[in-house]
Parts: sequence; C-alpha cells; structure tokens
Amino acid sequence: MEGTDHTLTTWRKSTFSGGNGSDCVEVGRDERAVVVRDTKNRTGAVLMFGPDAWRRFAATVKNAGKG
Repeated sequence: MEGTDHTLTTWRKSTFSGGNGSDCVEVGRDERAVVVRDTKNRTGAVLMFGPDAWRRFAATVKNAGKG
C-alpha cells in the first residue's frame, strides 16, 4: 500500500500523548488497515496494520502497563 494518500483519513491523537505536542502518535483507519503516524511529521512515513494485527498489538500494549 505504498504511496497511499491519507489526506482524507480521520486521525486521532493517542490518549497517552502529552499536551506539549512532543512524542505523540496519531491513529487513523482506512478501508483496509489501521494506520499510525508521528504527529510531528504528518507527511512522513505511516505504519499500517491489518485489523487483527492491530488488535493484538493494542492488547499487548494495554496489558504491558498492568505488570
């Protein structure tokens, strides 16, 4: 999906992002994937996850904070 245009993607900032705008990621969704980008570089690279991979990733991150 290289070269996919994400200008119409609705992005939301991580709830763990600080108010100062640094070290933030934004998450969006298109018709095939969950996409993640760096807030400071919105025109840069985008990570893409299939829905199942995203659920596993999010569950792992969520559970890591419980230990």
